[in-house]
Amino acid sequence: MARTCTYLNFTNKSEEAFLFYQSIFGGEFTGGGISRFKDIPASEGMPPMSDEVKNLVMHIELPILGGHILMATDAPEFMGFKLNIGDNVHLCLEPDTRKDTKSLFDALAEGGQVTMELQDTFWGAYCGKLTDQFGVQWMFNYVSKQ
Repeated sequence: MARTCTYLNFTNKSEEAFLFYQSIFGGEFTGGGISRFKDIPASEGMPPMSDEVKNLVMHIELPILGGHILMATDAPEFMGFKLNIGDNVHLCLEPDTRKDTKSLFDALAEGGQVTMELQDTFWGAYCGKLTDQFGVQWMFNYVSKQ
């Protein structure tokens, strides 16, 4: 079945971030749980990994809301990653109720920075924006389904 996912890169914080997101959204990690770099089969020409890198998250995924899947990896520089946190990425959530919108917004804002307080907008939505403690930008847009 087709699905839409958002993939995030972190510098050694994927597991911490996803435990935080799991505490908010609930659910279980899918796709086989947490895969680590030590799970990569050795191949010719592959650079050696330190024990620290071996324990980093290679892949993790968590269903969060409305069938959307959030995925991530730690991005070790020695493997060619050049990480720039938040490069024009917002995850847009459209919860089912105003109460859910407020609850999710408040939970994700903990330790982060609110960039637009939740408010009623001219287009008829209850909308707000924030950057969470891991540098991920979130946008909320609740529209009453009357």
